Amino acid sequence: MRLPREEKGLWLVPLVAVILLWEFSAVFVVKDPLKLPRFSAVVFSIYALRDVLIADTLVSLLHFGIGVGLAFAVALPLAIGMGWSRRVFKAVDPIVELLRPIPPLAWIPLAMIWFHLTHYAAGFIIFIGAFFPILIDSYTGFRDVPKVLVETGKVLGCIGDRKQIRFVALPYALPSVATGTRVGMGVGWMCVVAAEMFAVSDYGLGYRLFQKFYFLHQMDYVVAYMLVLGLVALCLDRLFRHFVEERLFRWKKGIVK
Repeated sequence: MRLPREEKGLWLVPLVAVILLWEFSAVFVVKDPLKLPRFSAVVFSIYALRDVLIADTLVSLLHFGIGVGLAFAVALPLAIGMGWSRRVFKAVDPIVELLRPIPPLAWIPLAMIWFHLTHYAAGFIIFIGAFFPILIDSYTGFRDVPKVLVETGKVLGCIGDRKQIRFVALPYALPSVATGTRVGMGVGWMCVVAAEMFAVSDYGLGYRLFQKFYFLHQMDYVVAYMLVLGLVALCLDRLFRHFVEERLFRWKKGIVK
């Protein structure tokens, strides 16, 4: 979707306003870099840490890929079963609702015991965070398939559950699957810091944030890594929306111009 020429730089206005307010507050209001480092100091910190920052980001993306990839691979088939079969739903739903409220942080001790201090331990925590949003939204999409579409599919030759799921239910549920995946990616990325707090390796955004900078009170470096976490999340979300919403679902446009 192309924006009008006068709207292309509209996002810069609030961004510049926040940066100026940040710099002014740090210099003239807070006056303590330990509580609020200046924006210019944070930018300089990002530049000073550029080499190690790239390695940390790549390791965190590895953990994120392991967790979200596994979450999608497990959640989608389970969502199909729950949405398509009432028996599967009745059997699985109590377990899902029992485990879903448990915070990902609570799984850290088990992750350390099961997977030791490996990349898979961090990936498991991210898996827990991403799994349930993908499952719930995907299940809702398959559950809400209109009966008229199923009956029409039967008339056109989709006989049997496999064909009905493949040619009727899956195309209808794909927008819900995409929404759940996007939400799951966001929650999974928020779990990266928690997943890396227990030092599964000598690199990672979460590991560096707590083990190296926070305990040394290097708050400009801490805020720099917080900004990088946000920027990486923004890039992941924009890439997902570009390839899924603007290409795969170009036909599905709302009223917002």
